Amino acid sequence: MKYVVDTNVAIVANGRPEIGGNQPPSLECRLASVDFLLEALKNGKIYLDLEGAIAQEYNTYLNPMGAPGVGDQFYKEVMNSHPDRIIRVELQKRSDGEYLDCPQILIDSGFDPSDRKFAAVAVHASATVANSVDSDWIHHAAQLQTSGISVTNLCGCDPTHWFD
Repeated sequence: MKYVVDTNVAIVANGRPEIGGNQPPSLECRLASVDFLLEALKNGKIYLDLEGAIAQEYNTYLNPMGAPGVGDQFYKEVMNSHPDRIIRVELQKRSDGEYLDCPQILIDSGFDPSDRKFAAVAVHASATVANSVDSDWIHHAAQLQTSGISVTNLCGCDPTHWFD
């Protein structure tokens, strides 16, 4: 299976409250994120942009030494660029700075600019986006579906169940 992994999946797998303010992710959500990352690294292909925008975001929130959490271990594997697991694709940008592969319907609907790189890679690679607790992937589900972008919401589609 081909995946584009939103940074929030690795953060949730680490069990840190960076996303939910002071709230840690729920145990169910964290376990779903951990299980996904382990399975994706074992049997899937992880897609990133060649320019490094996704890796740069990972670097902001994750420890490249691979510890102490599963999300950090995921980042270490990404940084090691295992050719059998990590695939980097070149994304073109338009003159306005938007990714050519990011569907216009997402841009027009106000889809989070920081998530557009994930959407563009998903379109370019025909990959599924993995999300744990980013509500943008839920609020824009209709536009994503229209654009042919598949999203796996690991923690479900009800934000009230995402955090303790």
